[in-house]
Amino acid sequence: MNPDLEVVQIRRGESFKAWAHGYPFHTVRWHFHPEYEIHHVVATTGHYFVGDFIGEFEPGNLVLTGPNLPHNWVSDVPAGTSVPLRGRVVQFSQEFIADATTALPELAGCENILELSRRGALFSTATAELAAPVLAELVEAQGVRRIALFMELIDILSRAADVRTLTSASYLPDPSGFMSAGVNKALAYINANLTEPFSESDLAAIAGRSPSAFSRSFRRHTGMALVQYVNRLRINLACQLLMSEADMPITEICYAAGYNNISNFNRQFLTQKGMSPSRFRALLAENISAEIAA
Repeated sequence: MNPDLEVVQIRRGESFKAWAHGYPFHTVRWHFHPEYEIHHVVATTGHYFVGDFIGEFEPGNLVLTGPNLPHNWVSDVPAGTSVPLRGRVVQFSQEFIADATTALPELAGCENILELSRRGALFSTATAELAAPVLAELVEAQGVRRIALFMELIDILSRAADVRTLTSASYLPDPSGFMSAGVNKALAYINANLTEPFSESDLAAIAGRSPSAFSRSFRRHTGMALVQYVNRLRINLACQLLMSEADMPITEICYAAGYNNISNFNRQFLTQKGMSPSRFRALLAENISAEIAA
């Protein structure tokens, strides 16, 4: 079975993505992405899959996966059970770490662990215990503190002497082969053309499927309908613009995020964020003012 493409959105003004999720969650599926991923299990036990490796995990499981290496963690919980916090994740691109190493030559010390991650790098319990509080703070941190914590985390992983690679030596992920799957082609198209108009019929044609078959397959891949998925990505983009472009009128942000109707934009923003775009911007300003005053 081909893995699904996960579109990793790293926000404007940030170098990497750091977040936490519960279980079940829409990204918990057999998937891949071009970014490196640090994955730390906080709660539950179960089985995890990395390339051609299958193993058992428990709280404290800490793994670094390399670009395009398929992976998934499946928790053993009763049907209908919801876990509020299953794990924490950090995702960063090859371009980011390459540029950072050019600017900061000392980062060359992490090249070995990054190379091992292409086969999946499993860390010991001792290393996971060192990394856990850093990850917990990192997912909430802002500004320069995020960078400091990221560097601390990479230092912990780079210094680990008890790393185990997971996939067999002969296993090579084939992103070109994964991308031949129809829905993955459509997901890549959405990511590259997020602010442009397109229809479900357009994407079905890209995927080589009928509109009805595409709709069913898309929902299985992403856990949501196409309109919901696109709105989530576009509102995330709008939030990035609100955070990084303080003088940009909200009407312009509406169009820049791919909407052509301000009423629909405001309605979608309220649905996803629980507030209007103007309120979101006002709260950002209050937060910045409070930091300055402190």
